[in-house]
Amino acid sequence: MIRRLTVALSLLAATTVATLAQGGYPDKPIKVIVPYAAGGAVDVMARLFAEKAAPILGQPIVIENRAGASGIIGGQAVHQAAPDGATLLFVPLTHVMANVVLNTVPYDAVNDFTPVARVGESPMLVVISTKMEPTSLAQVAVAAREHPADWTIATSGLGGAGHVAAIELSNISRSNLTITPYRGTAPALTDVMGGHVQLLIDSIVTLLPVARDGKVKALAITSTKRSSLAPDIPTAAESGMPSLQFNSWYGFLGPKGLPKETVTKLNAAFNEAGRKLAEEKRLDPLGAEPVAETPEDFGRFIRDQVERNARLLNGAGFKPQ
Repeated sequence: MIRRLTVALSLLAATTVATLAQGGYPDKPIKVIVPYAAGGAVDVMARLFAEKAAPILGQPIVIENRAGASGIIGGQAVHQAAPDGATLLFVPLTHVMANVVLNTVPYDAVNDFTPVARVGESPMLVVISTKMEPTSLAQVAVAAREHPADWTIATSGLGGAGHVAAIELSNISRSNLTITPYRGTAPALTDVMGGHVQLLIDSIVTLLPVARDGKVKALAITSTKRSSLAPDIPTAAESGMPSLQFNSWYGFLGPKGLPKETVTKLNAAFNEAGRKLAEEKRLDPLGAEPVAETPEDFGRFIRDQVERNARLLNGAGFKPQ
């Protein structure tokens, strides 16, 4: 039985490679636009997948950073690109939420792009100022209900995973937390460390080192299981808040109208790249795990994310900026 399974997997891998090798696409280098500055988590993820997928596709994959306007500049470049597979976009959740959180967007962030592959996700971490007494989410909920004026939660990006997670935390704890937006994680974290703001939910990779140094207290992670980066930190579900499940995720999109055969080939290459990166444990420093799913799965996932998060934002009285 084991031998048959091994043979079957070998045949599947050979078929995948053969499928990728046949046909004319890609016949020139592929450009991947990252709509954020170089060096951040999104950029690093894009470069890792480009490195691994390039030899599979048989063409160089070049990363181009086009930061600005909350990701709109980079998104617009891909929106206007020819649907030939030569230009792709690599984004997190904030891209697909653009029409919900911004007043003016020159495209439909969901319907004007082709889902290609969601390739990774990572949990978020809930941290609290060391000046506050609670050591668990349950204790935070009680304290915030008793003294709501003493509790504010920071968010580093409107419509991002940390923002909607903050809204859900406020809802399920019935604490009516004040949510204060910041221009990025760094200033938000600085205020939490200084005790000017009490809570923050953001990337585990960004917040964990600060928690390990004792500058903030880690309360919970927002995934279904504990993180290998911090197995001592409980999940929100273990803390009595099972609906507080929010992950940062990363994916490739193409311009609207990308041919199905091109999408299929790219999807297979990026899924294989994720498998190799996981084998080499190169995603571990980012706290990320690979995701391998079809383009259709990714499309449904996007719509579900936008629907859920828009509902949370609308329920909190959020107005597009």
